[in-house]
Amino acid sequence: MTLEKVISVDLIEVVENGLIQVRTATQIMEDGKQISGSFHRHVVAPGDDYSKQDARVQAICKATHTAAVVAAYKAAQAAQGV
Repeated sequence: MTLEKVISVDLIEVVENGLIQVRTATQIMEDGKQISGSFHRHVVAPGDDYSKQDARVQAICKATHTAAVVAAYKAAQAAQGV
């Protein structure tokens, strides 16, 4: 019996306002079959430091978090008093 813990980013979504939603799956495998699993979600907002994110998340952030997107997101947050 071989147990293995597999953690992977399995879903990345870009939302209209520039937020990037990231889902990480944790799977406990026994002899190649999943016996348990869970998900964790987090958000990367325009202007956030994404240097420690998964490489695919970094690439998407780099492509979508342009200066214009960051400025628009921060202006929208300020207008909402956040």
